[in-house]
Parts: sequence; structure tokens; C-alpha cells
Amino acid sequence: MDFHILPVTPFQQNCTLLWCEETRRTAIVDPGGESQHILDLLGRLDLSPECILLTHGHLDHVGASGVLAPRLKIPIVGPHRDDAFLVHSLPAQCRRFGFPAVPDFTPDRWLEDGDRITVGKQTLHVIHCPGHAPGHVVFFDPRGRLALVGDVLFRGSIGRTDFPRGDHAQLIASITQRLFPLGDDVRFIPGHGPMSTLGDERLDNPYVGERALAKRHI
Repeated sequence: MDFHILPVTPFQQNCTLLWCEETRRTAIVDPGGESQHILDLLGRLDLSPECILLTHGHLDHVGASGVLAPRLKIPIVGPHRDDAFLVHSLPAQCRRFGFPAVPDFTPDRWLEDGDRITVGKQTLHVIHCPGHAPGHVVFFDPRGRLALVGDVLFRGSIGRTDFPRGDHAQLIASITQRLFPLGDDVRFIPGHGPMSTLGDERLDNPYVGERALAKRHI
């Protein structure tokens, strides 16, 4: 699969267009806002949108979903149902962060750990990774060795857990027990900032890397 990352909103959230190279069928992953920019990019790249995929329910990741889905006539898929309280609190999130109001929506499909999603002729695996948000999921392309991890893991950092129903211990477990076993060679697209590999973070991440964890046990 191929991809293009488009940072959107004042939070510079990484909206990702992820497509099957054979069919040009495309998933719009975490369209947090600036829907016209996303539509323009779809046109420039000559892509055919198939679905919207959401890693979790925070505003900067879902804000444009209610605009794009009806306009493109595509379903909204994800996150896990444990994030329903976030998805349905979009008006409150907009007020809290000073964002313009966005259309409310309900996903066409909630996701569970182990689900599969087809994009064109390619398949993504769904991994439930709670901690930053209780219903956070990761999308993994095993053939392309690529993961879209939302706000679970970043280059040199990890997701915040001070939002409602965040859980630091859960987040650490999600990273070390669910993501790192995918393999050191897996590249990942985080919700914000530059890409990295699971191997680099497993070794050097100051929060969950082997060196950091070893120091805690000395």
C-alpha cells in the first residue's frame, strides 16, 4: 500500500491517505479537519475514497468525518466502541479547544481487536491499543510492514493519558505487548509528527524503550 500524510488543524494532526496501488481505492485515516484540503489532495492524487478509518475519538482526529462521509458517500469505520463517549461529545470538544462546530456523526461500524478491513485488494489488521483513549485502535498493514498508530506512540515519545479515561499503565502495555511484537522493521505513522520504526522506539524511546525500562528496574 502507498500513503500520503497531510497534517491538518492547528494541532497538525497527521491525516493519512492510504491506498491500494493496484486499484487506487483509498482509506482516509483520521481526517481531523480541513476537509477541503483533504478533498483537494484526493483529486490531485487521483484516488477513489472507499472509507474513513478512525483510530480514536478525539476531535483533532475525527473532526472532518461528518463532512466527508456524506459528501463522498463512504462509511466511517472505527474506532472501538469504548470511544463512543468521545465521538458523541464532539460539540463539547469543539468548545473546549476553541474549534468551530463540526457535524455530529455515528460510525457505520465499530471495530474490535482482530478485525480485518479491506482497502481495494489490500487488508489491514485492527489492534485494540487502549491507554491514550479507551477505544483507541491501530491499523496494521502486514504486507507493507506499516502501522498507523494514532496517538499511542510517537518518535521519542508516547501518548498523553491525562484525558478522560486515559490510563498510563494500559498505554505502556499496549505499546510493549501489542505494538513492539509486530517487529522492529515496522514503520509507523503517528498521530502527530514524523514517522519512525518500532525497532528504533523499542531501543531508544525514553518512555518505553529497553534502555529506559532497564533503568527503572535497576
